[in-house]
Amino acid sequence: MRRLLSLILVFSAVVASAQTRVDTIRRHLLTPGDGTVLVVAHRGDWRSAPENSLEAVEAAIEMGADIVEIDVQRTLDGVLVLMHTPSMGPTTTGHGYIPLTRYKRLKKKNLLNGCRLETRSKVPTLEEVMLLSKGRVMLNLDKAFGYFDEIVALAEKTGTLDQIIFKSDKRPKKIEKTLGAYKDSVLIMPIVRLAQDGVREEVEEYLQRLDPPMFEIIYRNDNDPQLDEIKTALHGRSRIWINTLWDSLCGGHSDERSFYEGPEKGYGYLIDTLGAGAIQTDRPALLIDYLRERSLRATPTPQKRFLWMQSSPSLTD
Repeated sequence: MRRLLSLILVFSAVVASAQTRVDTIRRHLLTPGDGTVLVVAHRGDWRSAPENSLEAVEAAIEMGADIVEIDVQRTLDGVLVLMHTPSMGPTTTGHGYIPLTRYKRLKKKNLLNGCRLETRSKVPTLEEVMLLSKGRVMLNLDKAFGYFDEIVALAEKTGTLDQIIFKSDKRPKKIEKTLGAYKDSVLIMPIVRLAQDGVREEVEEYLQRLDPPMFEIIYRNDNDPQLDEIKTALHGRSRIWINTLWDSLCGGHSDERSFYEGPEKGYGYLIDTLGAGAIQTDRPALLIDYLRERSLRATPTPQKRFLWMQSSPSLTD
C-alpha cells in the first residue's frame, strides 16, 4: 500500500511538472465566462524593445502577457519572419520589400525602436519566436492566414501547435476550407466589424461552422445596437476580444483613455459592459496591474528568462 502511494505521488509530480504556463492560458481561453481577462501584448512590449522583435516578445512574457500578437511576412526564399508591413523601411535599417528580399540579406539589417533609432535587434524568424515562446505564452498571428499550411508545419516542427491563434475576416466557409483537417486542432479567431450589415447572422454561421473560442469585435460607437446582440450571442460560447489600440476600434475606450482618465473608463467599461474576455493593448503593464487589482488575471507573472541564456540553435545561428 505504501509503495502504491509512493507511485501515485511520483506520477502526480510528473503530471504537474508537465503542465506549462501555456496549458493554463489555453484552459482559460477555452473557458468563456470564467471571470478572467486575457492580456494581449500588441507586437510584443514595443515600449521596451523594437516591435516584433525577440526582445519585445520576451519582455511581454516576463511582464505577464497571456498572448503576444505578432505580424508575419514571407521572404523571397520562403522564410517566415516578423514584421508589420512588407516594406522594410518603417522598422529596419534596410529598404525594399520583404517578399522580394532573401532572408540572408534581411537578417543583416537592424531593427529600429519606437523613436526610429537603430538598435542591435534583428528581424526574427517565426521559428525563432515559436521556440522562444514554447510553453510560455500564446501567439496571435496577424497577416498570417495566407501562409496557413507553412505555419502549421512549422508549429508542428517546434511543438507549438497548441499555442498559436490565427485570425481572419474571411467568410466562415472560406476559413473552414482553409483549416481542412486542422479544423478541430488549430485555434481560429474571426474578425467582426459591427459597421457592416448582417453581423448577427455572420456570427451565428461562424459559431456553427467553426465554434471559435474568441471573436475579435471592432466597433466605433457605444450606441451601436449590435453590441448587445453580439454580447448575447457569444455569452458562454466564445470570448470577446477587443483591441484598445486606438479609439475607433473600441468605441473610444482606448489605451490612452485608460492611461489619462483611469483604467475603469477604458478597460473597465469594456469588461463590465461589453463582457470583454481578452484585450489587445499597447500598454500591457497598465492592463495587467488593473486586472490584478480586480482579481481578473488568468495567470501569474512568470519568472524571468533572459535572451542570452537561450540554448536553441535557431536563436544562435
